[in-house]
Amino acid sequence: MTTTASPEELRSLFLFEDLDDQKLEWLSLCGTVAEIPADGVICAQGEPAEFLYVLLDGEMVMSQQVRDHTVETSRTSRPGTYGGAVQAYLDDQIEQKYQHTLRATRPSRVFVLPARKFSKAVRKWFPMATHLLAGIFFGMTNLRRAVDQRERLTALGTITAGLTHELNNPAAAAARASAELGDRLVAAQKTLADLAAQGADCTRLAALVALRPTLPAAPSTRRSPLEVSDAEDELGDWLEEHGVEDAWDLAPGLVSAGIGMEQAEEVARAAGEHLPSAIRWLAEVMEVGQLQAEISEAMERITALLDSARQYSQLDRAAYQRVDLRGLLDSTLTMLKRKFGPGVAVKTVYDESLPPVPVYAAELNQVWTNLIVNALYAMDGSGTLTIRTARVNDQAMVEIADTGCGIPEENIDRIFTPFFTTKPVGQGTGLGLDISWRIVADRHGGDIKVESLPGDTRFQVLLPLAEPSRNGD
Repeated sequence: MTTTASPEELRSLFLFEDLDDQKLEWLSLCGTVAEIPADGVICAQGEPAEFLYVLLDGEMVMSQQVRDHTVETSRTSRPGTYGGAVQAYLDDQIEQKYQHTLRATRPSRVFVLPARKFSKAVRKWFPMATHLLAGIFFGMTNLRRAVDQRERLTALGTITAGLTHELNNPAAAAARASAELGDRLVAAQKTLADLAAQGADCTRLAALVALRPTLPAAPSTRRSPLEVSDAEDELGDWLEEHGVEDAWDLAPGLVSAGIGMEQAEEVARAAGEHLPSAIRWLAEVMEVGQLQAEISEAMERITALLDSARQYSQLDRAAYQRVDLRGLLDSTLTMLKRKFGPGVAVKTVYDESLPPVPVYAAELNQVWTNLIVNALYAMDGSGTLTIRTARVNDQAMVEIADTGCGIPEENIDRIFTPFFTTKPVGQGTGLGLDISWRIVADRHGGDIKVESLPGDTRFQVLLPLAEPSRNGD
């Protein structure tokens, strides 16, 4: 026998308490009461949304499935609490599926109202409210999508600007060194020709050319400024004594290239009476070597930056696979380097034993970007940024800590709320942490925790070390 809830029982529920007798009578006639045993499923996420469920007595829990992880969102025994087809009033404007799972935690009674009847009643009884709710739903959905995209584009712009700035320095150094290299090569060839014109025979020229590869390309040990100055004075005196013009102009370059008294004596033995021109040729050749080293160093720097950009964007990787978190964090730090003022110190403490973690790498890099940028904002140009990794039970933990002003206690529970921001108007959308939360929790089945005191704020990102189990595995 089918049972239903009486109008009097429905009126006792906060959900229906303001309805008149006619509406309550209609609900009583259209709905039924279902007895749900302990652990019984009332509705399952993803199935067609056919009923609205209202708790009469007992207890039920609402949960959502997030990347093979079940996340409990609420648990209640309050009569009148509802779930199921709560968006039926939108009718076919959206796909009508249950957005959550309802399960009874102990024997319970629920009032069951067919979604189509519920939808028609709401549109008929509350036409203006229905339009407002629909507008809010679609407006917020579109706004969130637009701002989410803008937030990602803003992050991309920040990274692009940083990468461009970082690439500019080594690129400019390489261009400068390349331009000078051509001049020095021409000068070295001209000096070698002068040596031949002065009567230096082939034996001496061959000895000088053969001597060059045996000379050091740089000082063998690091020297203090005083030691360098003494070496320049000693070599300058020696060159002057041996009739070398511009001795004091040549000495600093030769010393910086690693040439000392011992090497100068070797050149003297090889050049004989042609020592002045030989020393000048040697200085030009040594400078060519130094310019080549500068170009090589600049190219290595550019290659490293491009590798960091590739690592950050993960363009050459599958969407989901195991990666080393250290590489992701280092690439993000490289991309954001331009934002670190001279007063910000960066400290990394990586757990070497932490294994690769199954993640969507490019999306996690956005999380690191959001958290690090927020930390830099909080420190306002001065402080210490600490990046730490560790293993916490069966999870990998990434901690991003700063010594900034901290988060007020009254805001701690709100920081992950969409559109909530403590930044001035125009400087923050309030979606950075919301996006980070969704990436970590929704996409990875992880969690973000935060602890904050003035001078010590810590965001801890927890990620499962094990890949989610899949049906059929």
